[in-house]
Amino acid sequence: MRSSTRCLFRGGCLLFFVGLTLHSFAQSTSKPKILVFSMTNGYRHESIPKGIAAIEKLGTENGFEVDATEDSTQFTEENLNQYRSVVFLCTTGDVLNDAQQVAFQKFIQSGKGYVGIHAAADTEYDWPWYNKLAGAYFKSHPKQQKAIVQVIDKKHVSTSFLPDKWERFDEWYSYKSIQPDLKVLAKLDEKSYAGGENGDNHPIAWYHDFEGGRAFYTGFGHTDESYLEPLFLRHLLGGIQYTLGDKKMLGKKGNKAKAN
Repeated sequence: MRSSTRCLFRGGCLLFFVGLTLHSFAQSTSKPKILVFSMTNGYRHESIPKGIAAIEKLGTENGFEVDATEDSTQFTEENLNQYRSVVFLCTTGDVLNDAQQVAFQKFIQSGKGYVGIHAAADTEYDWPWYNKLAGAYFKSHPKQQKAIVQVIDKKHVSTSFLPDKWERFDEWYSYKSIQPDLKVLAKLDEKSYAGGENGDNHPIAWYHDFEGGRAFYTGFGHTDESYLEPLFLRHLLGGIQYTLGDKKMLGKKGNKAKAN
């Protein structure tokens, strides 16, 4: 009887440890998940649905899962814990309350990622921490037009494939409160279009390590057509991959932004 009990106990322990090992293996091999957040409390970009669809397609093709929401109540510590990065897709205005801001700060400080697209810089003007994370605030923009993008860091996964001079059509933001620690990937040539307000120091895409996490911002993405544009989509994919934290995707020492 005792022998049978010991066998049952040992068998139970074995099953427990096998189950624990399989659970750990499943966790380690599961796809990373990102949250696309597109709440607006101001101007709303008509391209947001196109942006969500494009990011979902990038996820399907490149091994990460995508959830999309406009619901700021998703910003709790418990819920955010399932994600590796959060994408602010053309958000505008004040989108998170105090408790949600704290949860998001803890998310970044735990080593997670942030991606800002276009109007993500037109967001949370009364939250200085967000300014530091995103890298700059929106200042102004002229009418949509073509401009030349000067790619100045070709070592980052989001820009390594881009031409040195890249002409494209978009709505071109000028920025204020530009943070000094940004590693600038690309800037605008203000001689190539009308209405820029940053002069020679006009960053349009950048990244930086921030409080234990990683942040990437691109000023592209106003138009519907952007989310069908192969070079932009590859640029955006590289930014997402960088914030997911794969060491093979990390950028090298880049060009720092000047305060503006």
